[in-house]
Amino acid sequence: MPGPASNDPHPYIGMWVTADGNIRQELLTSGRYDEARGNRQSAYQGRYEISGNHIDYWDDTGFTADGYFEDGILYHAGMVMYRQPLQ
Repeated sequence: MPGPASNDPHPYIGMWVTADGNIRQELLTSGRYDEARGNRQSAYQGRYEISGNHIDYWDDTGFTADGYFEDGILYHAGMVMYRQPLQ
């Protein structure tokens, strides 16, 4: 996450989606995430931490997961997610 002197959001903050758009994961500036699956909004929610290009997730239901960013792509739990451009 950004250092205390930074006012800019972390470069990985924002919406990440699978190529088919079925899974949408938003990394919020608060250190929380909100993941939608199909028509199910907020299917998963929890907190995350980013260190370098690695991300760790702690879901509110108790499970954990991780992933990594490479060349503008998020690889997470067997999924390949792409950054949705800001609108």
